[in-house]
This record gives sequence, C-alpha cells and structure tokens, in this order.
Amino acid sequence: MIEIRRMTVEDIPAVVEIDRSSFTLPWTERSFKYEVTENSASRCWVTTVDRQLASMLVLWVIVDEAHIATIATHPKFRRRGFAKKMLVKSLVSAREEGAKKALLEVRARHVIAQKIYCDIGFIEVGRRPMYYRDNGEDAVLMTMENLEGLKFAEVE
Repeated sequence: MIEIRRMTVEDIPAVVEIDRSSFTLPWTERSFKYEVTENSASRCWVTTVDRQLASMLVLWVIVDEAHIATIATHPKFRRRGFAKKMLVKSLVSAREEGAKKALLEVRARHVIAQKIYCDIGFIEVGRRPMYYRDNGEDAVLMTMENLEGLKFAEVE
C-alpha cells in the first residue's frame, strides 16, 4: 500500500537515511526535527510503501510562495514516481493554503529531476553560479508562476 502523508518525528531516522543516500551535503537529524516541530513555514511530507519510507520532501510556505527545500527518494524506490506524486500533493496542499507560485533549486547535472519538475509545470528561470559548496556546481532555478495552472491531473 502506498501512502503520502505528513512527516512525523518518528519518521526522522529513516528520512535522514534517505537524505544521506541522496545528497553529498545531507541535512542533520536536528535540521529535520526543527522542520517538523518548530518551523511554522515548513510542510514536511513522506511517501511510504508497505510502511517503508520511500521518499521525503520539505516545503516552506512563505506568504504566497511554496519553496521546495529538499526532496529525495530512497535508492530502492527510485524511478517509480513516488516523489513526483508526493511533490504534486504537497503543492496542492500549499495552493490550498494560499500559495500562488512555487520555486526550487536543483543541481545543474541532475537532469532527471529537472525533467520531473518540467513535467508538472516548472520552468527554468536562471542559475546560481557555484551554489553548491561541495563541488562548486551551479544551481538551476526553477519556478512555477501559477499553481492554478499546474499539471496535476496528469500525475494523480
């Protein structure tokens, strides 16, 4: 059974494992705990498959913007659409809270993620040169200017 739901404190150890397996600059357990328990702008999501954590996402809703802070899928669950569906659900929720647009940064070399974002309506709007401190890689800035026009129906 697949479930997309809000992240809980109990999920954090598995979330940290996903983050470490996905990024060279992973967040700390403390960072995720702050997002779940203290940051009022934060909306944290997970996807479970038969009660195993498959993917996670942290999104901030600030005024009328939804900012994707991090999103990742456990290696054994990749390329099955779980993160994409979770992203869509989180954006629908953010839209219901008043977000009108969404934005994110993604590594320039991560073309698979960029394609997923484009598939649901994000467009590239710029770059942050040497954004990632581990290797000096550029960040691609992507935005969805109108959450009302989001291509949700194609994903759900």
